[in-house]
Amino acid sequence: MPEKKLITERKGHVLLMGLNRPDKMNAFDVELFTDLAAAMGELNDDPELRCGLLHAAGKHFTAGLDLPDWAGVFSKGVYPPPLPAGACDIFSMFDGIRHLEKPLVMAAQGICFTIGLEIMLAADIRIVSQDIRLAVLEVKRGIYPVGGATIRLPREIGWGNAMRYILTGDEMHAEEALRLGLVQEVTENGKQFERALAIAEHIAKQAPLAVKASLLSCRRVYKEGEKQAVARLMPDLMVLMRSEDAAEGVKSFLERREAKFQGR
Repeated sequence: MPEKKLITERKGHVLLMGLNRPDKMNAFDVELFTDLAAAMGELNDDPELRCGLLHAAGKHFTAGLDLPDWAGVFSKGVYPPPLPAGACDIFSMFDGIRHLEKPLVMAAQGICFTIGLEIMLAADIRIVSQDIRLAVLEVKRGIYPVGGATIRLPREIGWGNAMRYILTGDEMHAEEALRLGLVQEVTENGKQFERALAIAEHIAKQAPLAVKASLLSCRRVYKEGEKQAVARLMPDLMVLMRSEDAAEGVKSFLERREAKFQGR
């Protein structure tokens, strides 16, 4: 039996999702893309899962799209390809993974090109190793980014900084990615997964309903504007105040112990 191209594993309340085509530098063929979309759907829909961690086997996160495998998809103007029921449409409306109601942490190393960088832009927290190599190379291939880089990269690092890389296809390395705020931490080579997992598990210990509300409030600013986000602050807080987790938060504070949240 061939190895799975995406390996998923549950670690407590964290769903680990590992790209597993190291012999192909984890290039995304249609099958891997579809498998990842299905895993994201599982993360989003399973109440026992509180955070996701995306990582990759081998020396590199991904070399990008496996273009020969995608030729038929692109020539028909179908992007993304048909997905299984319950899958998360990763790039729909250029914000795909940001439609998740759970946080996504990403650990990346080595080469992280095209779709890899676009997935990084859609993740919430990004941890990379010192040897990271980031690039949107499409202009060097006669095409342009259609997975959201033209939408999200200017928003993340500023117009001029984004144009510097989108219009040249040049690589960005760890120090520059950290300076621009594209990544949150840089680790020693080989330590990115360990650090990302620690962050994901720390998130998973917090009150799930409160994490979800915080995440969606931040996203509402981009989707609906500040006025709508402000209008939802108190109504959403009142819902949380009636939860068992809110009561547990107060009780644990008074008893000077770590809270044990149940997501209720």
